[in-house]
Amino acid sequence: MVNFRITSKIIGSLLFIEAFFMALCAAIAFWYQEDDDLAFLLSMLLTSGCAFLLLFAGRNAENTLSRRDAYLVVTASWVIFSFFGMFPFLFHGSITNVTDAFFETMSGFTTTGATILDDVERLPHAILFWRSLTQWIGGLGIVFFTIAIIPSLVGGSVKVFAAEATGPIRAKVHPRLTTSAKWIWTIYVLLTAGCALSYWAVGMNWFEASNYSMTTTATGGFAIHNDSTEYFHSASIDYISILFQFLSGINFTLLYVSIFKLRFKSLLKNSEFKFYVSVLFIATAWIMYLLFTRMGYDIEHAFRSALFQVVSFMTTTGMFNEDAGQWPHITWVILGVVMYLGACAGSTSGGLKCVRGVMLLKVVRNSFRQILHPNAVLPVRVNGQNIPQSKLVALFAFFALTMLMVLFTATVMIMSGIDNTNSVTIALSCVGNVGPTLGTQIGPVMSWAVLPVHIKWILCLLMLMGRLEIMTVLVLFTRNFWREA
Repeated sequence: MVNFRITSKIIGSLLFIEAFFMALCAAIAFWYQEDDDLAFLLSMLLTSGCAFLLLFAGRNAENTLSRRDAYLVVTASWVIFSFFGMFPFLFHGSITNVTDAFFETMSGFTTTGATILDDVERLPHAILFWRSLTQWIGGLGIVFFTIAIIPSLVGGSVKVFAAEATGPIRAKVHPRLTTSAKWIWTIYVLLTAGCALSYWAVGMNWFEASNYSMTTTATGGFAIHNDSTEYFHSASIDYISILFQFLSGINFTLLYVSIFKLRFKSLLKNSEFKFYVSVLFIATAWIMYLLFTRMGYDIEHAFRSALFQVVSFMTTTGMFNEDAGQWPHITWVILGVVMYLGACAGSTSGGLKCVRGVMLLKVVRNSFRQILHPNAVLPVRVNGQNIPQSKLVALFAFFALTMLMVLFTATVMIMSGIDNTNSVTIALSCVGNVGPTLGTQIGPVMSWAVLPVHIKWILCLLMLMGRLEIMTVLVLFTRNFWREA
């Protein structure tokens, strides 16, 4: 049976962390002497008050979690964080209705990066910082963040990590999960700091550099300018953005081993990393050729534009330095494929994940071999590790569920009057936590404000399922989950 006391205790504690970040934004509002300070103070008080109530409800709870509790805690944490995270927008008046405010916040925490705001430049500094901060917190996971800073808070950390982590294969840098979490968050912080310093060095001010570094390393894509990084018209900023998006799309455990353990060969030998780089190279070269031959770009411009968009779509960041909606339609297909595929498992990116791509290719290869050698035993190995049959079954279940969700969402959108291209790419964008879409009604540089209310709520659920890799959310809707064990 689900233990609601421990669930209340953990979520209440998590809300205190969210209230702390709201207090930080209130300080920024005071610093800039803008009109959003009261909005953050009220949001902080409301969040803290509800945190107290949840902690009171969870008093005397044992600090141990069953597997069911872990799945409920993770899903509920993301929904409740998004619920309270929308209040700064509502109290300030930046967003005037609950649907849009919840959509914006869910898009932030899931690092999707889709926005309903047509003009972000009119927003005060603290609201902009809050949008970026939601993506940075959600980049590696809300509960995973808590495991790193307050390990004693979450009993059954391994079960929680299994419910929130991305990818079919879990790798640890240390036998203790809490130590692994601290090292991974250390890499995340260092990447963010390095990105911010690099942006500042080539011309951004500190506020711009802080915001763009958070959304770049979280592969979220929220920008503080309407034109994203295109606003700066700087090749240096484009290349820095490409570099840190690319690094953030690599498995953080692999980054730790390569950088801190000085085992650089492990990076070059890793099957998923080689697949990641190969897809990036092929897609970039193809789009670069199309831009050069069909759009009249010069070589450097074609290379930079193609590389930026491919990295942005594949890492599911969603930043843009050009309007890819104006490119030849074949480029939409290429970007759609890399958008669905995503980068590496264990990174901040969304999508199917490259490791699943590697596994699928090896399963297909073994199928051909099995035709010629029916009695052969052909295991699927990734980086020297045998993948058990249960993982392969889960892989195809994940693939099938993703396709069904995309088809269902796209069908509902088409029935609501949205064009076919937008319907499919919006569904893919949300389930992959990408953000931009391709089409005529809503292009890569446009907001999603025009979507009907019921579509926005469906997309909120799709973003959540995409971030928590579907099963974590869907298992809550099964009858067996709520039955007494």
